[in-house]
Amino acid sequence: MFKYFVFLLFVSLTVTAAPININTANSTEIANALNGIGLKKAEAIINYRENNGSFSSLDQLNRVKGIGKKTLKNNQQDIQFAAP
Repeated sequence: MFKYFVFLLFVSLTVTAAPININTANSTEIANALNGIGLKKAEAIINYRENNGSFSSLDQLNRVKGIGKKTLKNNQQDIQFAAP
């Protein structure tokens, strides 16, 4: 039983989240998918996107207040910029 538990724990730790499309995701999806991004910062991303159009790079996402280079670096593999 213990071996089975350890196996399940290992499998759950190795599963990674799918990348999120920052141009179509809602604030809850963004907050859940990205490390260091809570609901408030996710809402700031949505507001910026609504006022300035879709994102096409990490540099553009870095313009959102509260989103810094370290946060983007930690999440860069989880962010996609597909057109809406």
